[in-house]
Amino acid sequence: MKKLLLIAALVLTVSTVQAIPPFDPSRLDEVQERGSHVMPFALEKTLHIFNKTDTGGIQQVIAKDAADSQQIGLVRSHLSQLATHFAAGDFSGPQRIHGDDMPGLNALASAAGKVSFAYRELPNGAEIEYRSEDKQLIGAVHSYFDAQLSDHARHAVPGGQQMHHGKHHP
Repeated sequence: MKKLLLIAALVLTVSTVQAIPPFDPSRLDEVQERGSHVMPFALEKTLHIFNKTDTGGIQQVIAKDAADSQQIGLVRSHLSQLATHFAAGDFSGPQRIHGDDMPGLNALASAAGKVSFAYRELPNGAEIEYRSEDKQLIGAVHSYFDAQLSDHARHAVPGGQQMHHGKHHP
């Protein structure tokens, strides 16, 4: 009887753990390892913020230490290049890190001209604003951001209500 209860408890524990897919430690380790070959800045010294908006979203990468000019420079260089690549439909960087089946990725890669990617410097890093009028592509941006948050759970947070260049973004 005790064995049966123990097995039942283990099954419940395993199914409970599987019900929370975003934090698979081995997946996070794989993404971090692949990311270290694509992203020039240190994940441990930076924070990724993904803020969904009504027209797409804002991806920010900021240095945890506002005085870390090396990380800030690396973030700015990388995000500037990403925005240029994304505008041309080239999502090979995220594909190398997250895989070809990353939610939202294929839709964004095939949406050249229908999504804009505006790069801006921040005092402690940089951001890319994804904008579209197409509801499906806005949904693709949101799915892509959710996948980023899941895969970078140790180094990423969802954006909240933020003031941005004098404009209020939800």
